[in-house]
Amino acid sequence: MELNERILLVLDKNERVDTLKLALEFNEDHQKVVGAVKSLEALEMVTSEAVKSTRWELTEEGQLVADKGSHEAVLYRSVPDTGIPQAELMKTVPNAKVGFSKAMSSGWILIDKSGGAPLVKKKVDSITDTVQDHLNEIKKGIDNLADNIRNDYKKRKLLQEVTIKSFLLSKGPQFATTIKKLETDLTSEMLLTGSWKNLDFKPYNFDALGQPPECGHLHPLLKVRSEFREIFLEMGFTEMPTNMYVESSFWNFDALFQPQQHPARDAHDTFFISNPAVTTKFPMDYLERVKQVHSKGGYGSQGYRYDWKLEEAQKNLLRTHTTAVSARMLYQLAQQKQFTPQKYFSIDKVFRNETLDATHLAEFHQVEGVVAARGLSLADLIGTLDAFFKRLGFHRLQFKPAYNPYTEPSMEIFAYHTGLGKWIEIGNSGVFRPEMLLPMGLPEDVRVIAWGLSLERPTMIKYGLNNIRDLVGPRVDLQMVQTNPICRLDK
Repeated sequence: MELNERILLVLDKNERVDTLKLALEFNEDHQKVVGAVKSLEALEMVTSEAVKSTRWELTEEGQLVADKGSHEAVLYRSVPDTGIPQAELMKTVPNAKVGFSKAMSSGWILIDKSGGAPLVKKKVDSITDTVQDHLNEIKKGIDNLADNIRNDYKKRKLLQEVTIKSFLLSKGPQFATTIKKLETDLTSEMLLTGSWKNLDFKPYNFDALGQPPECGHLHPLLKVRSEFREIFLEMGFTEMPTNMYVESSFWNFDALFQPQQHPARDAHDTFFISNPAVTTKFPMDYLERVKQVHSKGGYGSQGYRYDWKLEEAQKNLLRTHTTAVSARMLYQLAQQKQFTPQKYFSIDKVFRNETLDATHLAEFHQVEGVVAARGLSLADLIGTLDAFFKRLGFHRLQFKPAYNPYTEPSMEIFAYHTGLGKWIEIGNSGVFRPEMLLPMGLPEDVRVIAWGLSLERPTMIKYGLNNIRDLVGPRVDLQMVQTNPICRLDK
């Protein structure tokens, strides 16, 4: 028979019953009985009233005394009929100090100093260990001790007062000796068949505490992103607005002096937008200058010598790099009446039609840095990158000459991944070409150095991840997200 039903049968024969009595009668743990009572209360089969009671229990030391005798009795029994030197007795008997004091006050022993060294002898032939007797009675649940005796045992740490919480049970409005299973869910089958009309449902407990939601955890990418952002701000950079995921081909490619027949502008590398497919909002005078430098050249350049088409520039796409944002910011800077040096940065998502592998994603973050000032050179770019990466804690770096349509000279940036055991590319950099800057209207002596970094790959290096899909996507270990350090950049 279930414990719940056993409780109901006892309550059926009694008006009220205490859960402590039930636990004793059923030989069950009291907390288990209380748990069964709570489930019966939810069914309104019983009602309960919390009650408190106190009782005296033996301490651990009191249990030892009940089993082996009081300290004074143990000491008395350790004294031979011929006596024993006091010093030896105190060393060999446990709790000798308390036992000696109590045995002396009870008149059980005496000290004989006639022979020189104090000798402990028995003063009476036999004793009655009342302390042990009293504690054994308490152990059996019999408490007839006077208050002064009980308090004395409490001072000796043989007894302790324990408060016991229990419940006094009464019959509830739905009381019965058998439990009818209540439905907890209203199913679609019940609604279709109409069986819900003849079923009893468990009432909602609106006072019950729900499962506390777990607190949020910052993803490693967000932690490293925050560290990157802090470094840029410490170096005096201003953050660019990057809330335009959809960009026109003009700002994403043409304004950067990237030819319209470049492979990156193919659908195999770029996500183009179908609705709206095109945009027509451009600064037309600037667009004409861009068209001119592409098709016929200018500013000392012969250009690409092809028929530049407005239809290609109007195509909307998911931006492939945040350099499109840099182009917009540099154009705004060129419209100022008087040029002022600027340092810009941004950290946001870009999108490329990539094949997923251990180091590539179709959606990832680009960390962009741009410095515009007079007289800048490649040495300034290397020096700025060196200072930036030292703040990130990257000391094993390599720079490799590269080609970009909009920078000359250009450099790829590599960092060593100890987990993969190889150098991996983490960014690109260079000095923006005059064909990109001068059509915007910037002064001829203004130079712009820039770099674009991955956010995911440095995070992989710092957190020891060998596969980028362990950092982003369905394979991410949530335990890793919850327990990883705040940030592991070694500055």
